[in-house]
Amino acid sequence: MAEIELQQPDRGEKNDAAPQSIFAKAQRPINLEFEGVVYKIKTKEKRGENKGKQKERVILNGVSGTVYPGEMMAMLGPSGSGKTTLLTVLAGRVARTQRLTGSVTYNRKPYSSSLKRRMGFVMQDDVLYPHLTVTETLVFTALLRLPRTLSRREKAEKAEAVIKELGLSACRDSIIGGPFVRGVSGGERKRVSIGQEMLINPSLLFLDEPTSGLDSTIAGRIVSTLADLTKGGRTVAMTIHQPSSRLFYMFHKILLLSDGHTLYYGRGSEAMGYFASIGYSPSMPMNPADFLLDLANGISSDETVEDAASTKEALVDAYSHHLRDKVAEELSGLSQQVEMQQHEAEKMTNKWCTTWWQQFTVLLQRGLKERRHENFTGIKVAQVIISALIGGFLWYGTAGHIQDQAGLLFFIAGFWAYYASFQAIFTFPQERTMLSKERASGMYRLSSYFVASTMVDLPMELILPIAFVTITYWLGGLKPVATNFLIFLAVLLLSVVVAQSLGLAIGAFVTNLQSGSALLTVLMVIFQLASGFYVQNTPPFLSWVKYVSFNYYTFKLQIASQYSPTDTYQCTPTTTCPVSEFPSFKMLGFDKRALSVIALFLMIFIFRFVAYLGLSRIGIPK
Repeated sequence: MAEIELQQPDRGEKNDAAPQSIFAKAQRPINLEFEGVVYKIKTKEKRGENKGKQKERVILNGVSGTVYPGEMMAMLGPSGSGKTTLLTVLAGRVARTQRLTGSVTYNRKPYSSSLKRRMGFVMQDDVLYPHLTVTETLVFTALLRLPRTLSRREKAEKAEAVIKELGLSACRDSIIGGPFVRGVSGGERKRVSIGQEMLINPSLLFLDEPTSGLDSTIAGRIVSTLADLTKGGRTVAMTIHQPSSRLFYMFHKILLLSDGHTLYYGRGSEAMGYFASIGYSPSMPMNPADFLLDLANGISSDETVEDAASTKEALVDAYSHHLRDKVAEELSGLSQQVEMQQHEAEKMTNKWCTTWWQQFTVLLQRGLKERRHENFTGIKVAQVIISALIGGFLWYGTAGHIQDQAGLLFFIAGFWAYYASFQAIFTFPQERTMLSKERASGMYRLSSYFVASTMVDLPMELILPIAFVTITYWLGGLKPVATNFLIFLAVLLLSVVVAQSLGLAIGAFVTNLQSGSALLTVLMVIFQLASGFYVQNTPPFLSWVKYVSFNYYTFKLQIASQYSPTDTYQCTPTTTCPVSEFPSFKMLGFDKRALSVIALFLMIFIFRFVAYLGLSRIGIPK
C-alpha cells in the first residue's frame, strides 16, 4: 500500500497562489431558502402537579428567510433562542418528521445526497482525532473529500494552502490533542475544523459558533476569511453569540431570534435603523450586537427586567407588521435561471468523490496512525504482561495435573474473552460523533469505514494475546510441542476475534457505555457458566445455552489442542483413566471439532453484521 503523502509541497511561487485557486469562485452557487420553519420537541414536566407528564415545546416558530450566493448571514440570539437548531435544520441534519414543518430548499430543490458533498458544516465542538497532527488531519480530509481526478500530491497541496490561509503554519506538525493529550490551542483547533470544510471549496457553508473561544484578532481573521469566500459566490450561514461591532458589520444579513421567534431579518447595516423606527434605541453608543441581544432577552434601554415578556411580544408583533411581508416577497422573487443551472449540476455530482478502495486505504492508514496510541499504552501492555507472568507462575510445575491444566486452559480463554470484548465495546461509542460528522458530509461509505475500522483493530488486538500465550503457555506446563502450541494459539486468537466482534456489536447498538458494559457483563457470565468447566450437569431446559456460547467452543478446541481421547491421567493413586472420562472433558467430548471452528467463524460474521446494522442506525438524513 502506498504511503500517503503528508509532506509539505514545494514552497515556490507556484504554490503561493494556491489559496486563491481554492477560494476563487464557486462553480455551482446555491440559494438557501427557508419558509415557515417550525420545530417542536416533547419534554417532561419536572415540577408541580403535572410532574412527569409530557408537554410540547416549540423551539422554532415560523422562521423564514433567504441567503443568496455572495451573502453571509449571522443568526443572533441568547442561549436557548433556537439558533443552533435552525442551523442544523437548514443544513439538512434534522430528519423531517411531524415535529419539523415548513420548507427548506436549495435553489428551489429539497435536500439531497449530492448536495451534502457541496456543503460544509463546522460544529461548535471540535470533533478531531487527538493524536493526528494538523497537517495529517487536513491531508486525510483532503484525500477523502476532494475529487478522485486530483492526485494525492495535488490534494496535499490544497491542504497546505488551507494551512497558510488560516495561519496554521506554526503548528502544522503539532498533534491536535484532547482532554488527556496536550496539543494545539483551542483557537488553532477551531481553525483546523474550519479548514476541513474549506478544503472542499463548498458552495454552501454552515458554521456553529465559529468564533467561540477565540480572541478578537483571530475571530476577525476567521470572519474576514469567510467574507472572502462569499466574494466567490458562496453562501455562508452561521450562528454567533456576541460578535464585536467590527464583526457585526461584516455580515450581509442578520437573523435575530428570541424563544424561537424572529425579531429581525434583514441587512446588518439596517438593523439599528429598523429598531429605532419602532421605538427602540440604545441610550448610549454601544456595540449593535450587544443591543440586539438585550432586545432578544426582552431588555431595552428604558425598561426593567420585569418587562421582558411584554418587550419580546411587542418585538414579535413589530416583525409581523413591518418585515414578514418583505421576507415573503424575497422568497417569491428567486431566479429561475439559477434553478435550471442547479438542475444540470445535480446530474453531474450525484457520485462519491472517491472510490471505495481509496476510502478504505485512507481510513485504514488514518486509523493505524490514531489507534496505535490507544492500543499500546504502557498501562495496557503492563496489564497483559503482568497477568501473563502471574498466571504462568501460579500454574508453574502443574504439568501432569489434569485438573490444574484444565483450570489454566479455562483461565486463558476467560481472560481474553473479557479483555477483548470490553476493549471493543468502547470502539464505536467513542467514534460515534466523528462518524456522524463525516458521514453527514458525504466523506465515505459506511462499509469502507466499517471494514477499515475492524481491520485496524485486528492486528493490534492480536499482538497482545500472542505475547500473553507465549509467556503463560510454557510457564504453565502445557504440552511442550510446537504443533500443539500453534494450534492452541490459533484457537485463542479465533476466540479473541469472536469476543471483539461481540463487543463491537453491543457498542454499535447501545449508545450508553454504562448500559452496554452491564449487558456485556451479563452475557459473558452466562457464556462462561455454560462453557462446561463449572457445571457439567446442566438442567435440560438450559442445556441449549452452550450452543450460543463461544466460550464453550473455545474451551472444547483448547482441550483438543492438548489431549487426545487415548491419553490417560492419574484418576486415583493406583489407577489411570482415559481423559475422555474426566468430568470437565466428558461433556465437551473430542468430536465435532470442525463444527466448533465453523461455529466460531459464524459468530464472527453474525456479530459483525449486527455491528454494521447498529452503525447504520446513526441518524443521518438522506
